[in-house]
Amino acid sequence: MYKLKEIAEKIYYVGVNDRQKLLFENLWPLPYGVSYNSYLIIDEKTVLVDTVDVCYSDIFLKKIGDALQGRSLDYLIVNHMEPDHAGSIRLLRQQYPDVQIIGNNKTFGMLQGYHGITTGLHEVKEGESVSVGSRELFFYMAPMVHWPEVMVTYDPKEKIIFSADAFGTFGTLNGGIIDTDMNTDHYWEEMIRYYSNIVGKYGNPVQKALQKLAGLDIQTICSTHGPVWRENAQKAIAIYDKLSRYEAEEGVVIVYGSMYGNTEQMAEAIAFSLSAKGIKNIVLHNVSKTPASYILKDVFKYKGLIVGSPTCSNQLFPEVESVLSKIEVRDIKNRIYGYFGTFTWAGAAVKRLAAFGENMKWDIVGPPVEQKQGVSPDTYAQCLTLGEDMADKLKEV
Repeated sequence: MYKLKEIAEKIYYVGVNDRQKLLFENLWPLPYGVSYNSYLIIDEKTVLVDTVDVCYSDIFLKKIGDALQGRSLDYLIVNHMEPDHAGSIRLLRQQYPDVQIIGNNKTFGMLQGYHGITTGLHEVKEGESVSVGSRELFFYMAPMVHWPEVMVTYDPKEKIIFSADAFGTFGTLNGGIIDTDMNTDHYWEEMIRYYSNIVGKYGNPVQKALQKLAGLDIQTICSTHGPVWRENAQKAIAIYDKLSRYEAEEGVVIVYGSMYGNTEQMAEAIAFSLSAKGIKNIVLHNVSKTPASYILKDVFKYKGLIVGSPTCSNQLFPEVESVLSKIEVRDIKNRIYGYFGTFTWAGAAVKRLAAFGENMKWDIVGPPVEQKQGVSPDTYAQCLTLGEDMADKLKEV
């Protein structure tokens, strides 16, 4: 029999840990794994909030059965239909055929598409509530945080918000469930990386959702990934507020590709110059080695971005181009941008890096540096100047 963590009076954690998966969504590395969080409320009615990835449905259903102790399951609240949270719905319905599924109209379209379920549905709209006994659960729509059907559930009795993916992090829960019971240090960087990779495109919808929820007394956040935030609930909200405004710390990310080491030498010179001018947060990412997931995290985190690329088949270095496309998809705003490149017989990289910066509508520092073949003393000096120009611009803002 599973011993379950009680989050608040008669609210239990019934989620699971995934320490097997290497890539989240087959894209983003999981060095610390990931949790799929689900919560069970036992009142006059029994209520499950979200499910878990179908790969862990056997453990999940056993936890629910142990917690219910023979009672039926009355409601399933579906805050988010992404398969890592909704994957076990069909099996849950088979085990509890009378469970009523609470969601919004967009939820139900996806519920039919993924699971073929069209009956036993209870639709809720903005601000509506459902009484489950000693508590009333309220529902607020949060579209595009980060799917169109997303909503959150608020329990005013316990001042808990069940927030779907919002405020979530990568990383399994290693014994502790609530932040007060664990060392949370490594989760903060993983929260930034989670936001940057998964939610990053949707800054405006996140801001709208935060403004909508600002009037609620939120003491505990129950996300679908990572720790339950209690002691750090306001810190988690502040991080999402900052990231969704595209605000950033003073610092520079230097992203580069290098085929024979010349572009890398230029990146090193720029980094040296930045440090000499007093910039302490400097991160260099070799795109051939660093997964894009970590590069995106740092681009969200720091104000300055400098990109370097060799010309490859009259194009950007392929891995540089791939990273830039991911940055462009996320429509990251308000960055300071510089660029440099190399070529052997025909240069194209610098021209293409210039077009990227203009398309992003960023503040461009320069002039850019372009080197034919090996790095010359003049080019080295220009790299130092590019670093100085970036540092000076950062100090102005």
